Amino acid sequence: MIISKKQGMLIVLSGPSGCGKGTVIREFLKKNPNTWLSVSCTSRAKREGDIEGVSYFFLEKEEFEQKIKEGAFLEYAEYAGNYYGTPKAPIKEKLDQGIDVLLEIEIQGALKIKELLPETVFIFIMPPSMKELKKRLEGRNTESKEKIDKRFQRAYLEINEVSKYNYVIVNDEVDIAAQKMSAILTAERLRVDRIEEVFLDTVEEDIHEELIAKKFFDNSKIIDKI
Repeated sequence: MIISKKQGMLIVLSGPSGCGKGTVIREFLKKNPNTWLSVSCTSRAKREGDIEGVSYFFLEKEEFEQKIKEGAFLEYAEYAGNYYGTPKAPIKEKLDQGIDVLLEIEIQGALKIKELLPETVFIFIMPPSMKELKKRLEGRNTESKEKIDKRFQRAYLEINEVSKYNYVIVNDEVDIAAQKMSAILTAERLRVDRIEEVFLDTVEEDIHEELIAKKFFDNSKIIDKI
C-alpha cells in the first residue's frame, strides 16, 4: 500500500488572455472537489459585477502596502497603478489540511513563486492557434481594437515563456483540457517525493520477509564458500 503525504499540492496556472483559462478551471473544479481556487487581493476599485471574496479581496492601497511590509503575500505586482497579490496565509492553511490549491496568475507572479517554491506544479494553457486566440479576444466585444491588438502582441511574448513551466495544455476543447489537467495532478501525486510510506499488507509482507531472509541466507552460504 502507498500512503501519500497529507500536504496538498500548489498548482499555478497561467496563459495568455483569451486562451480560456477561466473556463478550463471551472470544468476542472467540478471534477476535483479537493482543489481550492485561491482568490487574489487587489487595490483597484470594485467594478460592476465584482464580488468581494470571489472576484478579488478588495483593499485600500495603504492597506495593501502595509500587508506587503508584513510579508503577507506569496507574490505581488503592480499594474496600471494598482496592486495585485496572492495572500499567503489561506494558501498555507489549505495545503496543511491536505487540500490542493490552484492559483491563476500572470507569468510574472508565477516565476516569482517558482523561485520561492520550485516544487509547485506549473501548468501553461495555450490557445489552439494565434488565429483562434484573436477570434476569441474579438468575440468578447468588451474592448477596443487597440486594446485587443495590445493583448494579442502580449500573448506572443507570454507564449515564449512556456519552457519555464512543467506542463503545457492546448485548450482546443474545454472538457479535454480539464481532463488533461486532472491527469497531470494524478501523475504528480504518484511521484516518489510525494509519497510518505510504502508497505505491504500482512500476508504479502510475510512472503516478502521470507524471500528477503532466504536470499540473505543463500548469499551467506556463498560467502562462506569463498
